Amino acid sequence: MRATLCLIVLLALSGAACGPNIDLKASLQVADVSTGWADLGVVNGQNKMVPSITFTLKNVGSQPITTLQANVIFRRVGEDEEWGAGFLKITGSDGLAAGASSKTQTVNSTLGYTSSETRAQMMANKQWVDARVQVFAKYGSTQWTLLGEFPVERRLIQK
Repeated sequence: MRATLCLIVLLALSGAACGPNIDLKASLQVADVSTGWADLGVVNGQNKMVPSITFTLKNVGSQPITTLQANVIFRRVGEDEEWGAGFLKITGSDGLAAGASSKTQTVNSTLGYTSSETRAQMMANKQWVDARVQVFAKYGSTQWTLLGEFPVERRLIQK
């Protein structure tokens, strides 16, 4: 009898802790997207530029999304290898209400290009390889969900 009671309490608690199952692909939208190349200035005597993305996340679903996180991955076009990444805590336990948008988020890649050429010359160089960026999200202990992939525009973003 005691074991049955413990099992019932455990099942009730685990069901309450899980909360609603939310389809992030349908409920969350990457909005206000802007991409480009962030000018990091002169590093070790060379001009440095890295791919960058600025965006918001909009809850287009009917339920709040709690403990929302984003992972942004940069890759060079034609390559699968990660070229840089950024992890973001979008909300805490207060969550992102239905219909609400997050604060504006900006992520710069950890890797990019360095050269003694001017930034305009760097972007025009025949060895330049464009980049793309993927935005993933998750809430709670769910798995990462790809929300969108965007080309990094070949334009300079001043710091």
